[in-house]
Amino acid sequence: PLSIHQKNDLRRLGGNIRRERTARAITQERLAELADLNLRTVQKIEAGNINILITTVLRIQRALACPWPKLLP
Repeated sequence: PLSIHQKNDLRRLGGNIRRERTARAITQERLAELADLNLRTVQKIEAGNINILITTVLRIQRALACPWPKLLP
């Protein structure tokens, strides 16, 4: 199980992804397409409900064309 700190980190990461996505006027559906992810996965990531691989973070970062400091907690 994840610690409270890990859960908080996942929530912050998800919030950062949501912020950057909405700042670019990209829907969750479009981000899912751009990052080659399932829509439900994007929803869970933004909610901080799942622990994701760094490769998934990379796919999202590239899809958003967003610098690392804006995504990572």
